[in-house]
Amino acid sequence: MSFAVFDFPWWGYVLASLLLTHVTIVSVTVYLHRSQAHSALDLGPGLAHFFRFWLWLTTGIVTKQWVAVHRKHHATVETNDDPHSPQKQGINAVLWGGWLLYRKAASQQDTLSKFGKGTPDDWLEQKIYARHPNYGISLLLVIYLLLFGPLAGVLVWTVQMFWIPFWAAGVINGVGHFMGYRNFELPDASRNIVPWGFIIGGEELHNNHHAYASSAQFSVKPWEFDLGWQYVRLFQALDLLKIRRKIPVLAHDTEKQSCDIETAKAFVSNRFEVLARYFNDVLVNVCREEMRSATGEYRKKMKRARKLLKYEGSSLSGAKREYLQGFLETNKRLRKAYAMREALHNIAARSSSSYENLHKSLEEWCRAAEESGIEALRQFSIRLRGYTTVQS
Repeated sequence: MSFAVFDFPWWGYVLASLLLTHVTIVSVTVYLHRSQAHSALDLGPGLAHFFRFWLWLTTGIVTKQWVAVHRKHHATVETNDDPHSPQKQGINAVLWGGWLLYRKAASQQDTLSKFGKGTPDDWLEQKIYARHPNYGISLLLVIYLLLFGPLAGVLVWTVQMFWIPFWAAGVINGVGHFMGYRNFELPDASRNIVPWGFIIGGEELHNNHHAYASSAQFSVKPWEFDLGWQYVRLFQALDLLKIRRKIPVLAHDTEKQSCDIETAKAFVSNRFEVLARYFNDVLVNVCREEMRSATGEYRKKMKRARKLLKYEGSSLSGAKREYLQGFLETNKRLRKAYAMREALHNIAARSSSSYENLHKSLEEWCRAAEESGIEALRQFSIRLRGYTTVQS
């Protein structure tokens, strides 16, 4: 005889588990990640507290700890100080033991002090949520036992307990820095993972997020689906939150004939997008032109080199970098186009410099591009001069 409130068939408990864990995923991506860690959103007090309560109930996560560990990840990505880099600790250690790495980092007081600023510190946080994180998940077990009965209640609770540790701490932190596709060549190893959006709420667009960490929206391509962003738009329509920052849109002013302060601002805000466009608009086109006259073994070498041209030199392993440099010595046009990309990358690396200095450097770069004799470079310099930024 069961005293459970609900008596579902087996598939009903599966749906209940998916629905309940989905609310947890939304809480992580909207509240913890986009709002608390990166300040891309301002949540209304009611919605913010619902998410905070739900996370205490279903995960035992303390806001300050999660935020601090995540911010440290961005600040120290792919170094020995990164709390969960598969490049340093191995994919298996992060995929299957990511929650242990998180707990280790969350227990470090210096990490909390340095990276956990600005998180909730009210009476509820001090006396309940942060002080007794295990009370929530214990209460949840009691609730599930009452709702679903002993066996189903324990099973649904177990799924809830493992959902975030596996998908967020394991898959996103592990696979998201190990395999997948990249829209942007960044200094880190971040990747986009598809098609897991319905399971992890848009967090799978990890390379996009690392390129535009302060954006509330993670998708950049028309075919990419950021489920968390759909919830953000819904809550915005209900006047439950305000969007503070989104990915800036790179626009082109055809009337501009030279680089100015606005060009520098657009370049800094969209430097990864500009460099991605350079690969597609310049290096790919020059490669295609050179391929027309290439034959035999040299054509095979060029195909291999083309795959390496996408990467900035310092991100290539020694052997690959040596091969690419050796090949570029045999092709003057590709060597020039690649060198100009490296020069543009060096300007991007000085993004903290004044806009006055940056726009002068960009103008010098454009003049050199036009004097190169490479038509694709000349066309790119014209577009670069006309870049401006508008809000999407």
